[in-house]
Amino acid sequence: MKKYKACAKVNIFLKITGKRGNYHEIFSRFMKLPYLYDELSFEPKKNALSRFVLYGDFGCETEQNTIYKAYTALLKETQSEALAKLIETHAIKVTKNIPSFAGLGGGSSDAATFLKMCNTTLDLGLSLHELARIGLHIGADIPFFIYDYNSANVSGIGEIVEKYEEEPLDIETLTPAIEVSTPMVYHCFRENFYKELSPEQYGQLSVTPSDEIMKNYSISEANDLFEPALQLYPELKNSYRKGWFFSGSGSTFFRVREGNANG
Repeated sequence: MKKYKACAKVNIFLKITGKRGNYHEIFSRFMKLPYLYDELSFEPKKNALSRFVLYGDFGCETEQNTIYKAYTALLKETQSEALAKLIETHAIKVTKNIPSFAGLGGGSSDAATFLKMCNTTLDLGLSLHELARIGLHIGADIPFFIYDYNSANVSGIGEIVEKYEEEPLDIETLTPAIEVSTPMVYHCFRENFYKELSPEQYGQLSVTPSDEIMKNYSISEANDLFEPALQLYPELKNSYRKGWFFSGSGSTFFRVREGNANG
């Protein structure tokens, strides 16, 4: 069966711009990591099981998995009998390569890829905008993965994705075996580190190439969530190296690979 790639991402910068109810509004530069990806495929079921079947190395129950949530949201949206039949006859197999709880967007990328492969396989006729709208209710990073840009400015609660034209950077990552809780990091930020990005800073970041940001900003200047993550998980300090940056709420550090400092 055809395999679909679900690529990881890093946040070149991640700034908080305000609050929207229980959500934080953000402004971030997402950059896709084309060499780090999970693989998804539909596999015919060996047994006549009508339930949703997911094969893969996941640290959660199926009902909590983003792919399952994507399926239920897509079925509710489309009422597609073909989709229900596909899930009755096929399992979803996922080869996991993206670390979980690492700020790399693995779960969101998996869900986005599942939505797109269903749309293509079953000819559901949904636009990328419609898929992104469905995905946003599952995870804030999903719209970025739906649009599949190499680099994009992402704002709001993740629903605004604007392609950013730049040469891809050769990014290397370091992910310590620390499972970081995104809700806890955001809560710590709100309680102890809260600040909002000024309009002037927003305008400057929106047009600055990623390599320049990585040359001119420190790790804490680039990512508002680094200090709260460090407060909650002080062992992160053991993995931090000068010149490296922090993706999402963690725990992954990244930099431009040595020898490729100019992209």
